[in-house]
Amino acid sequence: MRDLVYDFLFSKGLFVGAGENEQAPAVLASLAKLFNIRIVSNLGWANLDMVEVAKRNLGINVPEPFYRQFPTSVKNLSIDKIVIDRLLHYMRTYGLGDFSRPGYSLFEEEVVRKCFNEDVDVRDFSIVSEGEALALFSKAAKALLASSRPLNERQYGIVLAYVQDYCHDVRSNCKDTVVRLLLDTRDPSFAQQLKLSDVMRLVEQLQFQSYESENVKKLNLRNHDRKLLAGVLDQIFTEGVCDTRTCLEKRKQWKGLLHHLHYKPVNERASRFLHLIRNNEARSVYSEFERLLADDEVREALDLLREEKGTGAVLRNLDYLLSRCKFPATVDYVLDAIQTDNKILLIQLLLHYSMRDPKARRVFKFQKFGMMRIHTETPNESLGRTTAVEERIARRVRLRLRQELERVSKGTLGKVYIDKDMMRIALPLQEGTSMGGVGTLPRGSRLKIPEGKKVRAFTYWERVNDIDLSAFVLYEDGSQDEFSWRTWSYGESITYSGDQVSGHEGGSEYFDLDLDLFEIEHPESARYVLFCDNVYSGVPFDRCLCKAGYMTRDRDDSGEVFEPKTVKSSFTVTCPSTFAYLFGIDVRTREFVWLNMARDSRERIAGETSMSFLWDYLEIAEVINLGDFAWDLATEVVDDPREADVVFSDKDEPLREGAELIRSCDMERMIQLLN
Repeated sequence: MRDLVYDFLFSKGLFVGAGENEQAPAVLASLAKLFNIRIVSNLGWANLDMVEVAKRNLGINVPEPFYRQFPTSVKNLSIDKIVIDRLLHYMRTYGLGDFSRPGYSLFEEEVVRKCFNEDVDVRDFSIVSEGEALALFSKAAKALLASSRPLNERQYGIVLAYVQDYCHDVRSNCKDTVVRLLLDTRDPSFAQQLKLSDVMRLVEQLQFQSYESENVKKLNLRNHDRKLLAGVLDQIFTEGVCDTRTCLEKRKQWKGLLHHLHYKPVNERASRFLHLIRNNEARSVYSEFERLLADDEVREALDLLREEKGTGAVLRNLDYLLSRCKFPATVDYVLDAIQTDNKILLIQLLLHYSMRDPKARRVFKFQKFGMMRIHTETPNESLGRTTAVEERIARRVRLRLRQELERVSKGTLGKVYIDKDMMRIALPLQEGTSMGGVGTLPRGSRLKIPEGKKVRAFTYWERVNDIDLSAFVLYEDGSQDEFSWRTWSYGESITYSGDQVSGHEGGSEYFDLDLDLFEIEHPESARYVLFCDNVYSGVPFDRCLCKAGYMTRDRDDSGEVFEPKTVKSSFTVTCPSTFAYLFGIDVRTREFVWLNMARDSRERIAGETSMSFLWDYLEIAEVINLGDFAWDLATEVVDDPREADVVFSDKDEPLREGAELIRSCDMERMIQLLN
């Protein structure tokens, strides 16, 4: 089995064994000593490979930071010495170009580390057989194939491994996944799952994946790629769906592609398509839609969109349609169109209409190639806005969306038990920009920070000189303060390990956050502390090795900077950009909040970007969460887990025979339920 499979199972609290092993007692002792892992089943199956899997996922031989005695030594240094330390470090590296060896402080005094005696939770793991492991892996892959939304790199890796190693004949509900499988396997049978309009999506992914370009107007494809695309076109024209009017929306791109391929029509169907693409008089669906709206024919425009492109297209243009309604009867007609079985779309619209501020400048967020793209409305765009929806109408939309969601979900799971902590777990609605690893949760999920603990954020890397871990305070009014290598003093509540800029062979950075001190040092309007990674060296994350995560440590810790026993989450930053948002801390509720998203940006300094748009993601669980969704899915919600068909909980609940347990880490199962 691939390492990917072992790592996936490790994130679920599972190891893979192959029977009794004489080394088992030593392995059990090592897992307990190094990682606080306790094996609760098949103890005699423990083997040395399990220690390696734990090392790979939780980290153990992590590079030292600039201040090797962090955090005590940093607190003992004056601001003057800290400034001199960093300036000399920058002069040697970026000034003289010497990145040959790691840089460390000139003034740091050695601190005597205490024996590790911090209060940490035991991690319970089970050992399963290879057969059970493959069954669980296959089940997860099938659940991910059910997703109608793009998968993140780790999730897609699971699907690709499943297709390549175990099952070649699969179907996916997501065109993005189908396109990637087609390109990675070069199996033309995947073209059977595409419509003609999806070919342009295939070209865009090919251009990005193989040629590192997003410009589909300037193609210079190699012969084997031209043959692949021509073969896909032939197959669709022969057996597939030719949604010609949708293709007309990208007429110029189609003209360029067909010319570049020197495409020769395979049949009469293909010939007609080429004629329509070249005939500029043919109208696309959206051009006709715009014409009808310009004539105040809202009902006719809605009907056209629903007939030609489906209910999903109507819902995605809901703001546009409602803003054109001049009469109450027309509003009612549009609201009556909110009828779909697409749970994800209903939830996304509910979030949109719940978090909107009609007076604020809008921020448009969308994803492409596994990264988030952001456009903030300019003042001129705000003045010229034509899609404003009044709050009284938005309230009606929210009510209708709630009703639709209950209708399509009710009774799916029978009797359900819901632990109250599931009310703080978000739903995996759009995880394509996230990254996978131990302890990762859906974006917006919240975990309580234990009393008496501080949070230690970390990042470490190889094969790149300089990655920066930065912290930002986000205030209630949307303003922010920066804590990074550019800001020299942070107070007592935030401690930084120093800017390591010569870590090509291995570097690391850390932040300690003490919430008790933070509340004293900062005004009441400070709401969130946000952490992000950026590659100052300019090399994308996917071309180096970078890990990020957090630990919960005693305020008076042992002095060991990286302690695997205290790691709560560790994930690999793999995005093809230089910017990633990691997580946040809610100062008011003392909760850890998941962000975990890649931003399509070449920005090398995190403080140059506004982070106020993240507010929507930080508040997701307040609008709808896993507990709310489980309530909608239930025929009946019960108070005793022993009476339930399905239990939503992270606790070791008593289950009746045949009952299903769904935990906060079971994103694959959540995705399946959403789809």
